[in-house]
Amino acid sequence: MKSINMNALWLTAEEALSLLGTKAQTLYANVSRGRIRAKPDPADPRRSLYQADDVKRLAKRNAGRRQSAAVAADAIRWGDPVMPTAISSISNERLLYRGRDAVELAGYATLEQVAALLWDAETVEIQPGGADQGPNSRMRAAFAGLAARVMNDLPALRRKTFVLRAEAADVLSTAAQALAPFGEPLPLHERLAFGWRRPDAAEPIRRALVLAAEHELNVSAFAARVTASSGAALSAAALSGLATLTGPRHGGAWISVTALAEKAASVGVREAIRGMLSTEGVVRAFGHRLYPHGDPRAKALMESFDSPPLYGLLAEAGEELLGEPINIDFALGAMAAGFDLPDDAPLVIFALSRTAGWLAHAMEQVESGHLIRPRARYAGPDADAGP
Repeated sequence: MKSINMNALWLTAEEALSLLGTKAQTLYANVSRGRIRAKPDPADPRRSLYQADDVKRLAKRNAGRRQSAAVAADAIRWGDPVMPTAISSISNERLLYRGRDAVELAGYATLEQVAALLWDAETVEIQPGGADQGPNSRMRAAFAGLAARVMNDLPALRRKTFVLRAEAADVLSTAAQALAPFGEPLPLHERLAFGWRRPDAAEPIRRALVLAAEHELNVSAFAARVTASSGAALSAAALSGLATLTGPRHGGAWISVTALAEKAASVGVREAIRGMLSTEGVVRAFGHRLYPHGDPRAKALMESFDSPPLYGLLAEAGEELLGEPINIDFALGAMAAGFDLPDDAPLVIFALSRTAGWLAHAMEQVESGHLIRPRARYAGPDADAGP
């Protein structure tokens, strides 16, 4: 058997299969499910290389050297799905909303239409209103608006589906009045574009809202489901999702994209990428574990507008230096820069869009009737001591 360099960052298919002890089809299935990252081999683009840490993790699992408690603990960290859902799926690097391709939907649908699809409803109507309080106020207003509802809205348990859908539309209206304040009953993408006085950005914003509406069991969707499983109001589930979204490893990744662009403008794209990789250990504008060959959402969004030249250079340099294409965070940052949108526009768009997904997950969780309550595995002092 050919020796394997255990310190290598990337492995060939032969090396990966040797460690895993599985068939090639199983390797490819793990790649499509996001369990193993892959990229084209620079020496031969027809072949792929596989991320060594991912392969070793699965090899360790397959070898049966871990107890069931350890497997369960690892499964919640980018492991096996923890619960069934009919809302969305990621298969063969395609994002599907109830079986419909999200990229295809982005060609024509509005966020309201996507919300109806995710909620399995006929239509969703969002009420106009709200007032823009100035820069960086929209997210604060969204938090305040949802929080004000939580103690007044009814618990979600034991209520008919059609009643929950109507309440979900009302909750989404509350979020929209904060994030896309506008007095006229226009589609949400137009409310954002006109409110920012950038009517020419309406079409790219529409695409962005559709593409970011839902993404399987991401951390904010999971937070919304945990809250909903307690029987809390739908507004509480949406508030949980919104709070989780602000983290720099989730919706807050746009800040890293903006910082990268600002650095590139002063020192050049290659030095900016090298500098961020050296200081942070990751460049969040590139790559996605569920899309080893490129985030289809990013490509679909970038095709809808003329990207600023700096962002085009960054995309090329990032793929060359990191071997990873751009992701949707990069695309949202490029769109905001291209249309001179407010600094927090990527987060505002993401939050408004994803609220539709959080509400879908909350209603599905309520209908399941299950409480999400994992057990802890104590790892403190005397953890291994007997009774």
